[in-house]
Amino acid sequence: MSAQSKKLGKEELQKIVELCNSIEAKGLDPFLVDVEDLVTIIREYFPEWEKPEELCLDAEALNKIATVIKLQSEWVRHRATSLYTDPFLIEEKIRALNMDEIAGILLESWHPIVELEQISIHSLSESLRYWEDLLPLDERWKNINFVERETGTATHEEMIRQRILSGETFSEKLETLWKELKTRAGEDGKARYWDFVVADTYEETIERAYLTSFLITYRYATLEIQPLEEKIFIKPFEKPLSTPGTQQFMSVPIPIGYEEWVKWREHLGA
Repeated sequence: MSAQSKKLGKEELQKIVELCNSIEAKGLDPFLVDVEDLVTIIREYFPEWEKPEELCLDAEALNKIATVIKLQSEWVRHRATSLYTDPFLIEEKIRALNMDEIAGILLESWHPIVELEQISIHSLSESLRYWEDLLPLDERWKNINFVERETGTATHEEMIRQRILSGETFSEKLETLWKELKTRAGEDGKARYWDFVVADTYEETIERAYLTSFLITYRYATLEIQPLEEKIFIKPFEKPLSTPGTQQFMSVPIPIGYEEWVKWREHLGA
């Protein structure tokens, strides 16, 4: 074999390797490859190979063809077990049916999700009987007991005492909590999150956690999370920081269930 012919043979083997690699890597239909034609090419050039690198390339091409054959086998097995039917066969079967047969199949498989309701003679008679048996309003209202009371007024202090209104505005609550946080921060300038938000009652704990989230959102403080130690700290700033519009902040959800509150109450009380 001439040098030009050997060069052509190596190029053919390299094409076979690249084609099989593409089929395997991209998950294409393995039957796009005509295995018989590829084996014919390998058989044609095999007697002429003498150097080790030529024989290695030949073996690699043959191994890639074997991989494609394995993919073809898996393809057939998958469609056999999943009752796969070729779309072309389905189309041909539908074309062979007449309109009456297609309509019959549609009616058998049709499951409408809309129901039509209309007034019937029976429903009309039931409605008339209901209204005829219904007592007049003046007789029905005789059974209603009510006490007439004069309207009065409530002072702002009474509304606060009855917990209808709060004695502080929202901003005042934030300022108070911020000052408390700065007081409770240790020498390292931070406090443990759970030590700070947990209160004597579960309701108060929820309120403190809610307000603390706004302290962080409005940049009065920041969270410091140590994931390996599973610890969360909250660190107050000396003054609220301005929030740049282009800066992105990460949301950190911290669930506070009743059982979690009980556990921390016991821990803090120990």
